[in-house]
Amino acid sequence: MNIFINADDFGLTRGVTDGIIQAYQNGIVHATTLMMNGRAVPYAVQQAKRFPQLQVGIHLVLSYGRPLTTTTTLTNASGHFRFTNQYAEQVPPSQEDVLTEWTAQIEAFLATGLPLHHLDSHHHIHGWEPLQEVVLELARRYGVPVRFAPTLAAHPDYLLTDTLYTGFYGEGIYRDLWEELRLLDSNSIEVMVHPAYVDADLRDISSYTTQREEELALLTRLTLPDDMTFLSR
Repeated sequence: MNIFINADDFGLTRGVTDGIIQAYQNGIVHATTLMMNGRAVPYAVQQAKRFPQLQVGIHLVLSYGRPLTTTTTLTNASGHFRFTNQYAEQVPPSQEDVLTEWTAQIEAFLATGLPLHHLDSHHHIHGWEPLQEVVLELARRYGVPVRFAPTLAAHPDYLLTDTLYTGFYGEGIYRDLWEELRLLDSNSIEVMVHPAYVDADLRDISSYTTQREEELALLTRLTLPDDMTFLSR
């Protein structure tokens, strides 16, 4: 079984960034995804360049902060993205506008000089059915795989892994991770994690705080079992 342990929200804050680096240096995390509108993007880029073996993808955003473009159809009156983590209940955006914004985010990533490993998104919004064609177009254009989502399951050639495990979150971090993954009976599994050191910025923008430090503690104690290997792609 091939395992891909990927930390979301790189660059969201310095504390999040430092937690991910710690989970990489002294734990089992070996990949992360960078939010190009986070509060600590330059710092995260600097840290990523110190560790070139850390695989860095992009965490595409439509449901946090401000866009990189002036595409106002995606924003509310305050200039922030109008979508929330309950986006499935909202009116879908224009595919063209999302393509424009996400292209800008990817180009900003590439401008850092970091190699782009894969695509995923904040709140899994890339798995929203109305955005399927946008996601596939970006994967084709930039030649990188995409985080698994049920709406993309019919396009396995574009996917990073066969499935995604989201259970390492909240109360789920206390489960036996390896046994949980064995129950999935899949050849390749991405494990989504959120390690961090909690800082003032994180408390200001997220409701998921102290448990990120608990994730970090666990991720630096766990070791990969003999029947599993890290995904190399």
